[in-house]
Amino acid sequence: MKNHLKYSLILALCLIIGPTYAQNPKDVAVIKQAMQEQQEAWNAGDIPKFMEHYWKSDNLQFIGGNGPTYGWQETLDNYRKRYPNPTAMGKLEFTIIKIDQRSKKVYSLLGKFHLTRTIGDLEGHFLLIWKKIKGKWVIQADCTAPAG
Repeated sequence: MKNHLKYSLILALCLIIGPTYAQNPKDVAVIKQAMQEQQEAWNAGDIPKFMEHYWKSDNLQFIGGNGPTYGWQETLDNYRKRYPNPTAMGKLEFTIIKIDQRSKKVYSLLGKFHLTRTIGDLEGHFLLIWKKIKGKWVIQADCTAPAG
C-alpha cells in the first residue's frame, strides 16, 4: 500500500508538471558530431559538404543579416555568394552554448561562431533547430546573427 501511494504521488506530480524531455545522449552526440563535420567542411572550403546537415527541402528556413531565405538550394547559393573563396571563408570555430530538447524529434542548439580571416574576423551567434526527419538529424531552421 505504501509503495502504491508513493508511485501514485510521483505520477500525479509528473502530470502536474507537464511533459518534459530528457535529452537522449545518442541524439546529442549525433548533433555535436554533425556540428564538428560542418566546421571541418567549412575549413576545407567545401560549402556543399557543409550544407549536408541542412534539411534538403524547399521548407528549410535560414534567417541571416539580409533577412529570411527559404529552401536548401537558395541557402547554398547565398553561402556561395557571400563566401566565394577561402579568403572570404576563413577558418570557422563553433562554440556550443546550449542544447535543449524541444520534443522527441526536435532539438534547439544555441551557439557562437568565429571566422578567423585575413580580411577581418567575423563572429556572432546562431540558433539552429534540429529535427529528426526520415531517421536523420538535420537543420530545419537556422537563425544566424553576426555581431555588430
